[in-house]
Amino acid sequence: MKLIELNNFGDEGFQQNERGTPTPCIGEVVIKVHAASLNFRDFMIAKGLYNPNIELPLVPLSDGAGEIVAVGNDVTEYNVGDRVTSVFWQDWNANNSNRMVSTGSDAAGVLSEYAVLPKEAVLPIPEYMSYQEASTIPCAAVTAWTCIKAANIGPGDTVLLLGTGGVSVLALQILKAMQANVIITSSSNEKLQRAKELGADHTINYKENPEWGSDAFGLSNGGVDLVIEIGGESTFPQTINALKIGGHISVIGALGGINVQLNLMQMVFKNLHVHGITVGSREDHSELNQFFEEHEIHPIIGKTVGFDDAINEIYGMPSGSHFGKIVIDITN
Repeated sequence: MKLIELNNFGDEGFQQNERGTPTPCIGEVVIKVHAASLNFRDFMIAKGLYNPNIELPLVPLSDGAGEIVAVGNDVTEYNVGDRVTSVFWQDWNANNSNRMVSTGSDAAGVLSEYAVLPKEAVLPIPEYMSYQEASTIPCAAVTAWTCIKAANIGPGDTVLLLGTGGVSVLALQILKAMQANVIITSSSNEKLQRAKELGADHTINYKENPEWGSDAFGLSNGGVDLVIEIGGESTFPQTINALKIGGHISVIGALGGINVQLNLMQMVFKNLHVHGITVGSREDHSELNQFFEEHEIHPIIGKTVGFDDAINEIYGMPSGSHFGKIVIDITN
């Protein structure tokens, strides 16, 4: 089988290799991977910015979807032919919240023709979804879902989304299915128009409107209920300005830097709630699958490339040129 391994951190650390088709041990399943999707984490891992102590070589990528082709002798939950996705945290479930093993970082990922995963690290694909669509669920979609749950968002609430990458666009789709209001930012008017077409209630070009937090506060008539925060140092002050009293911030990344200077009294007087979100549990993933089934949401895929182009796409993640998710067609 063909696979891609990260052998060294840096700009030229990947190598495409060939291995024999794996067989499952007790408690494992083997998946023929049809599609995988990229997250900014994959770029950070490649550069050694995520966790420089990761054991190499490593098959990268947490998010994949495919068909089970073999199961361990004791596996009764799944059968050959079942369509499944990977699960981000292999050990975060109802019985264990330690979160020590994540797919594509602490354990081998899915950028390969076949992947071996513990039976606890897979879940069925919503029946109506393609492999490509389902490959967007494990990290980006579950992260969006967990952020929304943490703030107890419901119909009529207002959420501010930063940018039009995978998490933000999936959050937009989920929120509109919930009948929530959405404000979304981007530096691209073309991307903002696409967000409008997906149901965004208001859009803000943050380059044209540097005080976008105050703009969002006004558009929401007194502040937004939740901001899904991805920028860190470059966005946090405006995020606080956007929130209503008692509002929530779900912090999922820091693309603009990690050294945030906070006005703590502003946070105190606004009674703000700050949540650090590291994707979600197996149960969160399962709940989201059910929500997808109920609403038949089709995740937005901005770009699909073949297996041989995967390395270039990983290194190109910081460009932010995509809208929604980038998917690798493993079969191509």
